[in-house]
Amino acid sequence: MAEATVREEEGLSLVVSIDVARDHGLEPELVMAWLTLRVHSSLESVGLTAAVSRVLAESHIACNMIAGFHHDHLLVPAESAESAIAAIETLSTRQGFARS
Repeated sequence: MAEATVREEEGLSLVVSIDVARDHGLEPELVMAWLTLRVHSSLESVGLTAAVSRVLAESHIACNMIAGFHHDHLLVPAESAESAIAAIETLSTRQGFARS
């Protein structure tokens, strides 16, 4: 089962676990860590995505964001997950984001 899908003119992108990919005979092209921002946000909020992507860019961490109805989710390189969490926690402390 896909956790997320994106359909583009060039094809379909799937976010699936490594096990699901391999069960279907696929070798993952990228191995990413899935991080969930557990702050109160809405699809109409302005600034959260920009602040998070900025702090990760400053730390040289690639990031793909997925907006859910209740939370924003980030896909970061698996080897950068701990550094990404530390950067986001620092941002959270500085900005005073409310945790849900």
